[in-house]
Amino acid sequence: MLPYSNRPSADAIITAVPGLVPYGRPAVVLHPTPGTPELYDSSIAGPMLWPSDEPWPHCSVPDELEPSGLPPVAMLPVVQVFQRDAPGDWWPEGADLFQLLWCPNTHWDPPAPQADGSPVVEIRWRRAADLPQEPLSAPAPVRQEDEDYGFSPRPCKLTPVPLTDFPFPQELPDDLREDVQRLVEDTGGEEGGGDVITRVAGCKFGGWPTWHLTDPWDIRCRDCDASMKLLFAVASDHTTRITVGRWGDLRVFSCPVDIQHGYEFDVH
Repeated sequence: MLPYSNRPSADAIITAVPGLVPYGRPAVVLHPTPGTPELYDSSIAGPMLWPSDEPWPHCSVPDELEPSGLPPVAMLPVVQVFQRDAPGDWWPEGADLFQLLWCPNTHWDPPAPQADGSPVVEIRWRRAADLPQEPLSAPAPVRQEDEDYGFSPRPCKLTPVPLTDFPFPQELPDDLREDVQRLVEDTGGEEGGGDVITRVAGCKFGGWPTWHLTDPWDIRCRDCDASMKLLFAVASDHTTRITVGRWGDLRVFSCPVDIQHGYEFDVH
């Protein structure tokens, strides 16, 4: 069963709480299924299209296993998503392929904008037609946390689940918070109940971030001080065998004014 299949429609949620209209954000949850992804599948830990003249990225940031960070560690392919599976305004002009890689080691106090206590992340936006039509054989890391640690994902295909996401009640004005919380409590749409209304969890583009450890806080762009929005989340998941933070998400935030302003990464 796909995630959130029992979630009320966005229209039903807004009918119940009309004040949510300006807070809805489009999102695409990418539901993982174990298998062997092919080159043109949106995937976790699958083969990646890669330019023949671009070196594979390596990480030399000091990590928990080697304080010097040397020799540099080849990054692991974590996520590849084609625009057809996750259309939205998060795509830069001319790009139709998103790739996320990370160093499979824990890094403490890495340079900004990387997240403390997490993998160091690289992002690529591509135009698939410009790339060789065969996968690049990625080099193996010279060191990495044990596979059970959670930074070595299992290959999975991704099925897109588009929906409208709404914020955590604590991010809403007081006059809406109680109504949303009541709707959350009355709507246990997933097995075992729980919140299926706000900040939907999972590997996803767009929407609102989840908050596992603290109250919500505003992440500001380092270039223009705009309030950044969630671009992408890599979620802890039994299917993919990814574990980040305390069973949380590795989140990528981008500037709504200009995606060229860069990203902020955090684990929550």
